[in-house]
Amino acid sequence: MKANAKTEAAVMDVMNRFIATHQNRDLEGLLNLLPPDDDQMAFGTGADEKNIGRDQIIAQFQRDWSQTEALAFKITWHQVSAAGSVAWLAAEGLGQGKAGGQEFAFPVRMTAVMEQRGDQWLLVHSHASLPAPGQEEGDSVPV
Repeated sequence: MKANAKTEAAVMDVMNRFIATHQNRDLEGLLNLLPPDDDQMAFGTGADEKNIGRDQIIAQFQRDWSQTEALAFKITWHQVSAAGSVAWLAAEGLGQGKAGGQEFAFPVRMTAVMEQRGDQWLLVHSHASLPAPGQEEGDSVPV
């Protein structure tokens, strides 16, 4: 069910802080948004980017930072739904960055699941993906 305005604002605040901490390479700020659970997970856009648990997620962000001079994400569309203490987000946006001295931009899609613990929403699952290159609008598969 669609989240109420208060929940949507809280979830988007977490997502915007997540984006800002990643962009600013702020590991401490990032850790404040994640629970200490061993079963949290994050999928990235790379074939090997399946990270389970806090340590793997930290290692992924450190890898992102070591391979780029800059990396940012701007949300252009989102939808937030919720039930009880769980909320989920779907978002689209534009990723931008710089690696090896070369600037790049790419469309990004993201889903996230957050759980409210006390008065804090925590990011327990995230998934970032890129639309399939070469797949035309109206086609169901990229062939």
